[in-house]
Amino acid sequence: MQIRGMGTTTFARAYRAGQRSLPTPSHVFVCVTDHFEPERGRAALELQRQRVDRWLNDYPRTVDGCCDSRGRPPQHSFFYPIECYLPEHLEKLATLTRSGYGDVEVHLHHDNDNAASLRELLLRSTETLHTRHGLLHRDASGQIRYGFIHGNWALDNSHPDGCHCGVNDELTVLRETGCYADFTMPAAPHAAQTRTINSIYYAIDDPQRPKSHDTGIPATVGAARPRDGLLMIQGPLVVTHRRPWQKPRIENGNVAGSQPLSENRIDDWLKARVIVSGHPQWQFVKLHTHGALEANTEVWLSSRATEFHARLRETADRYGFKYYYVTAREMAALVAQAEQGLAEPIFDAVKLF
Repeated sequence: MQIRGMGTTTFARAYRAGQRSLPTPSHVFVCVTDHFEPERGRAALELQRQRVDRWLNDYPRTVDGCCDSRGRPPQHSFFYPIECYLPEHLEKLATLTRSGYGDVEVHLHHDNDNAASLRELLLRSTETLHTRHGLLHRDASGQIRYGFIHGNWALDNSHPDGCHCGVNDELTVLRETGCYADFTMPAAPHAAQTRTINSIYYAIDDPQRPKSHDTGIPATVGAARPRDGLLMIQGPLVVTHRRPWQKPRIENGNVAGSQPLSENRIDDWLKARVIVSGHPQWQFVKLHTHGALEANTEVWLSSRATEFHARLRETADRYGFKYYYVTAREMAALVAQAEQGLAEPIFDAVKLF
């Protein structure tokens, strides 16, 4: 049995993941990556404003009083579509960032593009986000660094129909313009899904071919990072059978009105075992959402979210792990710490990126 859009091998791997016993991590890092698109559905400017204002006004009220194992409120990483740049939207998101509720990173939808055009857009947009809005961060060399999510799942020209990208050397352009990690996957059941699932790894670009991130080099304790590799941080992808008579269900880390936050999803996220190879005590749970859409907004900005955060604390207490709400940038920095073999996370070291 298969799920439409998933290849046989990917389905089998995801199904096996869903049948695993629960792991016993000591630390779990939870990151919410939001494909935040106020303009979705060709929304008029007034509707866009309402969508952004809802987050600005209601997110603090929803999460205040909720906290992780170190007393920090839930974090939300807004991946904003740079092709739809509006200063007023970014200023409101920057307000949330400055108030300690998350961060802003880079999202992009494009089609029939080329490397030169993509490079110019990324450099111009990241400079604007940093200098005008105080977003993103510079590394020790002064380069602006950013996390990335590709629109329509078509990273590195990976859409089967060749649409929604056009740049076979996209991974190289991303790496050279300051991208510290890509957070696009999983895409399943979309056909742009990679063969590699439930992994943290480095994709090596083949500039002549699409979908170079289909496979890669696992992030591993003690191993040197490949100089030409782009870090890929995937979310969970498992196929579960909760009852023998039920159809298989895909768990892809998507949080939406049709896939709301619930306690029974936590086990599947843990079963995915997204780790740095050789360091199973730290697990990385990267979720995704399209939070500007009204049905999905209701999942995040209502009592259901507050209840979920309480259930997550209970689950952590029951299973005996500490959990931490982190931004995308912090998750990438924690991957680097895991590669160093650290037993305890050091949160003041997030300036690695």
